[in-house]
Amino acid sequence: MPLTRADLLARFVELGIETKTHDHPAVFTVAESREIKHAIPGGHSKNLLLKDKKGRVFLVTAEADAAIDLKAISDKIGASGRVTFGKAELLMELLGVIPGAVTPFGVVNDTEAQVTMVIDAPMMEHEILNFHPLENTATTSIRREDLVRFLGETGHPPLIVTVSNGKIVVDDEG
Repeated sequence: MPLTRADLLARFVELGIETKTHDHPAVFTVAESREIKHAIPGGHSKNLLLKDKKGRVFLVTAEADAAIDLKAISDKIGASGRVTFGKAELLMELLGVIPGAVTPFGVVNDTEAQVTMVIDAPMMEHEILNFHPLENTATTSIRREDLVRFLGETGHPPLIVTVSNGKIVVDDEG
């Protein structure tokens, strides 16, 4: 069974990572979450689960309004050939989340380290970052350094590279 929100928050406490969680109505898209994001300071994200032609899986985290060119991202993240979106079943299998709740925190459920964690470099310009805590009825704020430490502790040290092409909303995936 995948870890729950409570399990995740307990893991942060175990690691001495301070977070703050804000409850809100369920949101499934970046557009739906805009109003909520205005009330929570820091960087907000879109998270894309991508798969390459060899079956390698990448979780790409970028600013909510970042434009991501799926044709150009492969070389930047080390994928083999063109990437496609991972299906809902893969989200649940690897990250323990449903569409709309995709989060870098989900790698805590990838105990076999099948997912390569990628963070768009502009996202790391924010001191505080905000992500769903494995469910889309809340947002958890975390310091960027603590996110990197948490990801490393899960066996998913992030690849931090610029994958976005500016700040234009082009897709609305999680």
